[in-house]
Amino acid sequence: MAQEDDIPATGALDDSLLALNQQLCFAVYSAAHAFNRTYKPMLDRFGLTYPQYLVLLSLWQNDEMTVKGIGEDLGLDSGTLSPLLKRLEAAGYVSRTRDKKDERQVIITLTKAGQALKQEAFNILMQIGMATGCSMEEASSLRVLLQDLARKMDQAQKAS
Repeated sequence: MAQEDDIPATGALDDSLLALNQQLCFAVYSAAHAFNRTYKPMLDRFGLTYPQYLVLLSLWQNDEMTVKGIGEDLGLDSGTLSPLLKRLEAAGYVSRTRDKKDERQVIITLTKAGQALKQEAFNILMQIGMATGCSMEEASSLRVLLQDLARKMDQAQKAS
């Protein structure tokens, strides 16, 4: 990734730097769309969207979470999560209940159907792994690099 020192002075800018295929943001955008296209037929079998699948991934690690906790995991606000969680509940994968200690909190719990779907997630994971053509080491390295990129960009945004 280019550092500020690597960028030529304004008068010396080369138009090729603005080429779409030279943009990191476009490479990430394209990869995200490729992932969504690959996941879609796998998730359609279960009536799931990709964001719903991400919620289930989070819940499979914790079994029970608050809406706020899920939002923190996924970087989503409650306004985005609420309709998504209602659809997961209607599909029978989660239940939503008010916290008895704090009525403002909504607890999301996996149902038996939601727990059973976890086994299918391993099949999906294997299919995605094959679709990427990456070794486990390559996939791990890419994940670490992308997580680091996101962290740096979040820090830069907070600093500005």
